[in-house]
Amino acid sequence: MRNKRADDFFSEADRVKICEAVATVERQTAGEVAVMVVDESDRYLEAVTLGALFLAAGIALVVALAIHQVTIWLYLPLVFATYFPARCLVFKFPRLKLAFIGGRRFAEAVRDRAVRAFFEKRLHKTRHETGILIFISLFERRVWILGDRGINAKIPPDWWEQCALELAAGIREDRSCVTLCAVIEKCGVELKRHFPRPGDDSNELPNGILLG
Repeated sequence: MRNKRADDFFSEADRVKICEAVATVERQTAGEVAVMVVDESDRYLEAVTLGALFLAAGIALVVALAIHQVTIWLYLPLVFATYFPARCLVFKFPRLKLAFIGGRRFAEAVRDRAVRAFFEKRLHKTRHETGILIFISLFERRVWILGDRGINAKIPPDWWEQCALELAAGIREDRSCVTLCAVIEKCGVELKRHFPRPGDDSNELPNGILLG
């Protein structure tokens, strides 16, 4: 995945293509599709603390060895003195947190952030309960796709999981825009089977990229 932040992860040309893909789906179905990109789903403060502690302990050990004073009376004050600079370093380079975060923690954080975004962006307020959120969290390199109640009554959760895995793989391979547009099109085909566009349908959500 490219080392970019959410606000510039997709280029302007990419954004146009994504908007067009969403608009095409919404012209043909009752679905309301939203794409959201966030830098990370959680601050993972426990990982920041552990990472800073390990860094501080390592720095203190190197200093103690360098001055040939490997005693607890020197070592512990050095750890304390270097802890807060190390913490700042972890915040500045967030990928240092990765060694201290498990896969389950990642999955839970992305899921919870996606659910929160679904309600914050009012996707649960569409007239036919057909809102869909494609949620991309860059730090975790995870994708979560949520459908509203009307959608979930017709399309099983594992179908969305497969779409999410497909998109996550494309993002890792630096094919973000192409894969996202393909997944949006795939969603459109499935939505058209179950939720064809009614005659009085209107666009209820913005088609552009949402940022967290």
